[in-house]
Amino acid sequence: MALYDTILWDWNGTLLDDVELCVDLLNTMLTRHGYAPVSGTAQYRSIFGFPISRYYERAGFDFTRTPYCVLSEEYMQLYVPQSLSCAPQKHARDVLSLFAQHGLRQVILSASEKKLLQTHVAHYGFTPYFDTLLGLSDIYANSKTDIGLAWLRESGLSPARTVMIGDSVHDFEVSQTLGVSCVLFAGGHQLRETLAQTGAVVIDSLSELPGIILGDC
Repeated sequence: MALYDTILWDWNGTLLDDVELCVDLLNTMLTRHGYAPVSGTAQYRSIFGFPISRYYERAGFDFTRTPYCVLSEEYMQLYVPQSLSCAPQKHARDVLSLFAQHGLRQVILSASEKKLLQTHVAHYGFTPYFDTLLGLSDIYANSKTDIGLAWLRESGLSPARTVMIGDSVHDFEVSQTLGVSCVLFAGGHQLRETLAQTGAVVIDSLSELPGIILGDC
């Protein structure tokens, strides 16, 4: 018997490999506004986090010069057309398919704007794997905790049989609030060392998930 019957997936960085694009776009915006770019993926991962406004501040943006809402809109204008060229994370499709074959309920819980999330998931042919796509109503990526809590209450599912899979400390924080288990993927937007500090299980490849989720199945 599988250890869980419901999986809450993060999208960006966990199932979609958009880290390099995000580094490039961050540096495009930093340079455009007269700030020093980050040195590369490692520095990006060291400063990334939620809320996104704090991450922007750590990157060097001064909101008294350019308000956060303006920067968010500018970023999305750059991100949306280019994001569809990103690839899914290695093993993502195989793992999603395997869990579907075992009858597990799979849901995306993302800080992405919902319509963009739906577009992305459909673009990669992932829609059939998911019962529900839960995204935010705006582009500001503050938190997905509230929509996760509302969905869990409405679904009547057991938190003890639910696991969150993500690539950020925020995903762990969401899992704690929801009362569900958590597995963190170190191939996304934050450093492995940062993720490990949460005490959650940390994996380096999505191919490790079947052994964790399915147990002895």
